[in-house]
Amino acid sequence: MVLSRESAKPVEDGKRERPQDALLADMDLPYQQVFYPLGYAVEVSTNDAVVLEIADECFNQTHSLRPGLMLRVNIGVTEGKGVGCPREPIRREYNHLFSLVADADNQALLDLNTFISFAWVTQDAVKNRLYFRYNFLEKVVYLLLGSSVVTDLHAACVGRNNRGILLCGNSGAGKSTLAYGCAREGWIYTSDDTSYLINDSVGPRVIGHAHRVRFRPDAKRLFAELVNHEVSPRLEGKPSIEVPVAELPIISTANEADVYSIVYLKRYSSARGKLVRLPEGTATQRMREALYSAGEVRARHEKILGSLYAVPTYELHYCNLEDAIRELEKLA
Repeated sequence: MVLSRESAKPVEDGKRERPQDALLADMDLPYQQVFYPLGYAVEVSTNDAVVLEIADECFNQTHSLRPGLMLRVNIGVTEGKGVGCPREPIRREYNHLFSLVADADNQALLDLNTFISFAWVTQDAVKNRLYFRYNFLEKVVYLLLGSSVVTDLHAACVGRNNRGILLCGNSGAGKSTLAYGCAREGWIYTSDDTSYLINDSVGPRVIGHAHRVRFRPDAKRLFAELVNHEVSPRLEGKPSIEVPVAELPIISTANEADVYSIVYLKRYSSARGKLVRLPEGTATQRMREALYSAGEVRARHEKILGSLYAVPTYELHYCNLEDAIRELEKLA
């Protein structure tokens, strides 16, 4: 159907809407600020100052640590259809192309080779700060970092006597709980359940989120100091309690740690606390199998994980924290 001149959209400021305007390709992003997640420079550009407020909440705990390229994240905020907070985005990857799509108005596209990204989200999505933070802002930033300078590992990290230990295992194995238990006993705390292997490090070295700890809700039964902290939804819909380290009895933290040992946790009721040495290369193989990346990015990650091949690797059978910490002392 051809619209008559009378039915066309009214002209504003002497300009008629162009067909390409519907693409939002010329959206102005006047608000810009540089942040340093994991110590790497990331510039966030947006048309909504609230986005920068949320970015500051996420990334203001770290400062510039390393030279290198500056990654750029562009986030455009629109009114949308006013239907409330969107659903969790669906993730898809083809080689170096990655997409996050919640609906027609809330999505992000990334090229993990050129590190170009753009996210379009609605005001309703941004109003729900936790939703926007977990599903778009942090997700885009760490995907770009993970395709360029670090390789993410599903592992906690603690240390003693300058010897870092990665705590690995399936979801629910107790990585965050054990890492925090060690920290309460004076160990150096680096991360809860995600550590990042620094790609250009001479030896295996990781960086973590040493400024906060995330717990499963049942951790309240173990640690009285968590009782008054609220449970909130987190990435992939898992409920968690997120607490700044400044509010916890953690004496010592370090953003980075050299990896001297890798421990896979096996927690079950009849365990009495025992370390079992695993064959050389076990950690590299298991971590390669657990990679979420694909294509060229995955190939780079698999090569980098080879740096963990000769790191002494163990399986820790345990039931309670006291036994687990006692066994870890043998490695530190």
